[in-house]
Formats: sequence, structure tokens, C-alpha cells
Amino acid sequence: MQFIALTSIGVETLLVEELQGLGATITKQTIGSVRFEADSLLAQQICLQTRFATRIMLMLCEGSDIKDKDALYSLAKKIAWSEWFGVQQSFAIEFSGTNAELKNSAFSGMVVKDAVVDYFSHLQGERPNVDKTRPNVRIVGKLNKTQCALYIDYSGPRLSDRGYRTKQGQAPIREHLAAALVKRSGWLNDVTQPLFDPCCGSGTLLIEAAMMAQNIAPGLNKRFAFQDLPGFRDAKFKAMKQALRDAQVTPNLWLIGHDVDESVLAVAKQNTERAGFAELINYRHSDANGLRSPAKRAGVVLSNLPYGERLGGMAELVNLYRNLGASLKQHFHDWQVGLLGTDESLFNLLKLVRTKTYKFKNGPLDVLLNLYQLDARQVSRSARTNELHFENSSAFANRMKKNLQGLKSWLKQNDVEAYRAYDADIPEYNVAVDVYPNHAVIYEYAAPKNVDEQIAEKRLQDVITLTAQTLNVDAENIAVKVRKKQKGENQYEVLSRQDRILEVNEFGAKFKVNLFDYLDTGLFLDHRLARRFIAQNSKDKRFLNLFSYTGSASVHAALGGAKSVMTVDMSKTYLKWAEENFELNGLRSPRYRFEQADCLKWLEQAQGQYDLIFLDPPTFSNSKRMDAVFDVQRDHIQLFTWVKKILSSNGTLLFSNNKRGFEMDELGLLSLGLKATCISDNTISPDFKRNKQIHNSWLITHA
Repeated sequence: MQFIALTSIGVETLLVEELQGLGATITKQTIGSVRFEADSLLAQQICLQTRFATRIMLMLCEGSDIKDKDALYSLAKKIAWSEWFGVQQSFAIEFSGTNAELKNSAFSGMVVKDAVVDYFSHLQGERPNVDKTRPNVRIVGKLNKTQCALYIDYSGPRLSDRGYRTKQGQAPIREHLAAALVKRSGWLNDVTQPLFDPCCGSGTLLIEAAMMAQNIAPGLNKRFAFQDLPGFRDAKFKAMKQALRDAQVTPNLWLIGHDVDESVLAVAKQNTERAGFAELINYRHSDANGLRSPAKRAGVVLSNLPYGERLGGMAELVNLYRNLGASLKQHFHDWQVGLLGTDESLFNLLKLVRTKTYKFKNGPLDVLLNLYQLDARQVSRSARTNELHFENSSAFANRMKKNLQGLKSWLKQNDVEAYRAYDADIPEYNVAVDVYPNHAVIYEYAAPKNVDEQIAEKRLQDVITLTAQTLNVDAENIAVKVRKKQKGENQYEVLSRQDRILEVNEFGAKFKVNLFDYLDTGLFLDHRLARRFIAQNSKDKRFLNLFSYTGSASVHAALGGAKSVMTVDMSKTYLKWAEENFELNGLRSPRYRFEQADCLKWLEQAQGQYDLIFLDPPTFSNSKRMDAVFDVQRDHIQLFTWVKKILSSNGTLLFSNNKRGFEMDELGLLSLGLKATCISDNTISPDFKRNKQIHNSWLITHA
């Protein structure tokens, strides 16, 4: 009988060795799968014992010229389906792949379903039912161009789900990949040596290691799809399982897991208890930044290091890798080390020479397992954590120190808590650094295409290190983000979820900021003087804030004594944020209103009169009210046409935008009976003076 075993990319060779060791004959190895020959009993044993396969399927047939639905129907119709299930049983179709004629996999699945139904109807005058949720038999079709194969799902639910894991950490790995890492680490050569995971997360690596060391078949407690197929013999299957239990061993194991997140450690302990290894694995709360050897005897360090997928986490990762490399060389002499990660430039921060690298796929992510031997030569390499990739990176730190010195008196006089300390002052270090109380945000501007990506990554790592040192800020409190043009509603997208909220004071107002979860923090620092103008000129005024973001200008208007405040934005998230900012400042009144709306549409239909309007539109916007994408340069006169209707006779519009090189259409403005005064220089504070085009500001009134 022909079978196919599926697995993750990078695990195929281990799967081949495993299948051969169990007695199967390998017929073909491809990316993510291995074909093999086995009888039914051996196939059942493989389902019980495999650590590296995610699924086993029994091959029914293959077709090499399946171009359209007729060919697919014929391929499926010729199979003797009655050998596998009867009319009283249910089945389901799972189909993947397309070609020029078969463009929809759901349609192809229907074709196969029709062929199966017609087979039984012609043969017995009855047909089995389709059950998509709990079928007795699941038929699998895979189409690649004109090559099509039909299978029966032999193993059932994913083999990598061992049953002990109900929750997982931030960078989880599947159990079969964890088993592959344990195998590649070399620890199985001597399972009595310590195995230490300093970032153990939900404990998967250590649990898989315990199962492998004790020769525990991972599928002993699973139910398999083959148990519903004809020819299955329960007695033989039970005897096979008992033989596997009898083959288990109980060596002395030394398994240690540390993690900085106590909630994740609690999950690891629960998973370990479900797996039956509560007495075998020792967990402890510990930060990998200050790593120390957990045992006197040298062993193996094996860990799935945190990934940099979430926004803002890069500074923590740079700090972790630098410290980890130093700690390993200082405290882990003669240990073997296996570290899984995604970023080659981060691995370089370890300052370790690898002995071997294995490439895998962890879900959609390309990951590397790097192996290191901490022998005397390796340990003698520099263990300093403050090494920079480039000597001239110190110029970045010196410039930021100079900027901070120049801002010192202004910051003190104005009691400013959040400000910009550096803004691409040196072209090679194309970042902006904003300072918040005990925190910092580094915005990396998108690099030109002619800049080598690896060089840019190394410069950014130097920037992170020097920012932490210069500002005396912990790496975990530095958010790192990439600045690029935002299209449509991307500017509103939540990019991670940490819910780390700070409170910032500004000219007597309080604001909630979130440095890590969004591209912007909730407070546009370059607009602080515009907000102060609003506070100073809003007393007894009817105030309107369009494109309000988190309502900071509205708060200043309310604190300045505005008669009424209307706050409008398209984002429900940011309007809620605005309401929280009002609450933070003790502002509660029916005179303060919040409205979620497309601001352009709202403005076009607006009624009533306002004495002070703040209009800060995006440079571009995909508003449905425009024939094309809204462009502030092209469409600002249309904006003013709508604004004029609601601007009181003595009213003032404070108009601002961030478009570089923006030019006011003064003739168009004059034709509307409006006049404008540019006040950009008056609304750019000293920390933004180095970037004259950070924004444009105008006061517009009736002529």
C-alpha cells in the first residue's frame, strides 16, 4: 500500500529516517512530504509512533492529465469506493490546488463528491451522506497543474497535536517541530545531561524531549481515522499499543525551563502536568538577559527565542541577543547550544561561531536552528555586550547628546515630558527618536532601495543600543517602528497588543499614550504648539476638531473654556481613546460630543456654526466621497468650500497638514472669500526645528 506522510519544511530528512527505522520503504521525498510503502499494520504503528509527521494519508490513485472537471470526475469515479466505506457511513471531501480549467478548489471537491455519490448510486441504488464536521471517511484531493492524487485520510486529526497543550506562548512551535529541534540539538546522544530552555514558553520543547528520552509513542492516547476503515482489527491494535508501552524506559532526566513571563510559565506547568511529566521538568521564573548556568555539569541549551514579529519589540530582542551571547560565553563553558530564531542579523549579535545551521518553517515563518559548541576557543571570543557594528555609530549618539543639551532649558521652562531628541540628523542613521517618561520610541524611516538591507539592520541595532545608553532607558521600554507611507486605513491598524499605557502631561493637559500597539502613539508631538494655540483661543468658542485622532486638540479646547466641543474621526478606536482623554482630565459635559464618521462626508453635510475649527487631514485618504483618492494638495479648496458654510463670521480655521512642499491655493481661497496667514514657524517647537517640513499650519478667516 502506498502512503504519504506530511510534515513541515526542513523536517523531511528526519521523517525519512524515522519511517525507515520503523520498517517502511521510502519511494519519494519532496518538500514537506514523504511517500512510503507499508502494510496496514505498519501504517498504524507509524501513526502511533511518528514524532515528525503531521498527517498520514493512504494513496488511492493518481492521474497525470487532469485538465478539467470531466477528467477529474473520471479519475474519482473509477475508484472502488465500496472497499473503503458503505452507504450507511458518511464522508467528506477535502480538496486543494487549481489549474487553468479547475480554478476553484471547492468546485473540484464537488466534482469528486458527485463521482463518489454516482458510484454508489449505480452500484447499490443508494448513496452515503456527506458530513463535513465528523465524517466516517475523509477523502483528500490534491491537484498540481494537471497532476492529481486522491487519498483517504488515514491518521485523522493533526498528529502534532499530542493532547497536552491547550495554551501556548507568543512564539509557539508545533510539537513535531519541537521534536525535530530536540533531535538536531544532539541532546538525545546522552539524555542524562542537563537540557535547559531559558525561554521555555509553554514548555513544548522540554515536554517533547521527555517523551523522546522515555521512548513514549506520542499517539498512544489518540483516536485515528483508520479505526473506521474496513479491515481494522481492534485486538491487534491494542496489542500493538501495549507493546509500545512495554518498550518505554525511565532514564534519569534533568530538564530545566526558565521564562520571564510568569503567566506563560503557569501554562507550561499545566501542559507538563497533562503530559504526565510534572515531576520531571523544573520550571523557574527568570530573565534570559541575566542568564546563569542552572547546573554544574555541562549539557545542552535549546530554546525557541522570541521573534520580532510584534511592533516595538526589536529593542528588547537586540538587548536579549547581546546579553545572551555574553552570558553563554561567561557561564556555559563546554555546553552545546541550539537556538531557533528568524533574524540572521540578531544571531550575529551573539558573537558566536556556529557549528551547524538547519532551516525550517514554523508555520509561515522561515526559521533557523543554529548550533554552537562553547569550547575554549569560542569562550575566549569577546564577551562584551556593548560592541557596535560600526565605529561611526558613535556619531549618532554624539548628535543626540548635542540635541538634548540644546533642548535642556526649553524642556525645563515649558515642562515638556514628551519630545523629539533626534530626527535623521545624520543621513546614514535615518531614524527619529522620541522621548517619553522613562521610555523612547525609535522610528526607522524606510531605507532607500540602494541601501543594503543587512547594513541598515546593523545600523538600527547600533541605534537601539546607543539610544538605551544615551537616554538611560531600559531596552524593554524602547519601541521600534518603521515609518512608511500609510495607505487607506492602514494608519488605524493595530500592529500588536501589549496595552502598555503611559500618561503624559502637556501644558496642563493629561494624555494617554500607547507606545507599542500602534504606529503612532496617540499624541502627535509636532502639533503641541498648535494645541496650545487652541487652548489659548477657545474660551467661549464653539470648537470643531475634524480628523481628530485621539482628541488631544479637543481636550485643550475644553480646558481652555470652549462653549462646546465637537470631535469627529472615522476610527471608533481613536474616538474611544479621545473620550478616555476627556475622562483623564475630568471633562464631563453634554457640551462635549464625539461622532464617528468619514470626516469628508461629515464636512460636506455639516450644519450649524463653529467659531474655532481645527482641520488636520491626512495627506492622502481613500474616502468614498471623492472621485479618486483624496489628495490634500489637490483637494484643499474643496475642503475650504465645505468649511466656509460652518465657519462663523468671526471664526478661525486652523488648517494643518504634513505634506512636504504644500502650496496654498491663494487665488482659490480668495474666490471663496477667505484669506490665509501661514503660521508654520509659530507652531513648530524647538525639538522639530531641524525638520522645517514636519507640518504646515495656516490661520484662515473670512476676508
